[in-house]
Amino acid sequence: MTELSLRTRESFDAVMRKYADMVYRLAYARTGNTFDADDILQEVFLRYIRADKTYNDEEHRKAWLIRITVNCTRSFAASAWNRHRDYEEPDENEGREDPALKAAETKSDVMNALLELPEKYRTAIYLFYYEDMSVAQIAGSLGTTETNVKTRLSRGRDMLKEKLKGAEFDDV
Repeated sequence: MTELSLRTRESFDAVMRKYADMVYRLAYARTGNTFDADDILQEVFLRYIRADKTYNDEEHRKAWLIRITVNCTRSFAASAWNRHRDYEEPDENEGREDPALKAAETKSDVMNALLELPEKYRTAIYLFYYEDMSVAQIAGSLGTTETNVKTRLSRGRDMLKEKLKGAEFDDV
């Protein structure tokens, strides 16, 4: 069995299969919109191809993709187009069969509450619980300290608990 090269061009299909769902879910968690998440997914992998980097290991590649996804969502949120668009759009999920979105819908109350959190808490919680990243990995990906990540996780959990109060999640 041959080992996959960590060069981007030699392993793009494998990387796309492995990380596309993660990038999409993170983009969706940060934007709350499937169309925007699709655009960001495309932009992240275009940047991946253009970068043509060599990665030390798969963790380095994953951290790089997460960092680029976070940067793309920030750029998108700050764009003039996004600031001036009409937020009363039709239901973008109508008639779409999206596996990542279907998984999110099964936990819709929690995901909806998560999407209502401020971006910095939403991102930390998403990476910790949905991508199973450690506090150290999240800190490295977001360019912040571990203490800051722990604070975001704690405050985010408190906010989620408050938002889900009265729902069937009270025992959790």
